[in-house]
Amino acid sequence: MTTPQPGQNAPAFSASNQNGETINLEDFQGKWLILYFYPKDDTPGCTTEAKDFSAFVEDFMELGAEILGVSTDSTTKHCKFIDKHNLKITLLSDPEHQVADAYGVWKLKKFMGKEYMGIERSTFLISPDRKIAYTWSKVKVKEHVADVLKQLQLLIKN
Repeated sequence: MTTPQPGQNAPAFSASNQNGETINLEDFQGKWLILYFYPKDDTPGCTTEAKDFSAFVEDFMELGAEILGVSTDSTTKHCKFIDKHNLKITLLSDPEHQVADAYGVWKLKKFMGKEYMGIERSTFLISPDRKIAYTWSKVKVKEHVADVLKQLQLLIKN
């Protein structure tokens, strides 16, 4: 699948959160949604990103935005990750990478000479009318959450 671009409809999704509850795109009708994809729970970059989103969760909520992190990890692993790092965000389990496929972030990756399929760290800012408002691909974790917050503030002002 190709990555949805700004102005396009956000692909519908349905996945279980860390508590085993089914979460759908429709649940966020009328709200801003930050949907971020990350490779793996409890790895250095993914932990930093999740902690950064958790640190700013109130700022996002004040702007009417919810945050969802998505990886192929199980709901059980998500619970351990949340508890270990006191995360304040919702994590979705996408073991069959259906959500990642729908958003075009399940890609061929290379690491230490090996090729494999995995999630390319990406973030989608989805508007209250379920359109893609902004995308970040091949995300570098440092300063990323601050960039997302700034972009959301700009979009709300306009």
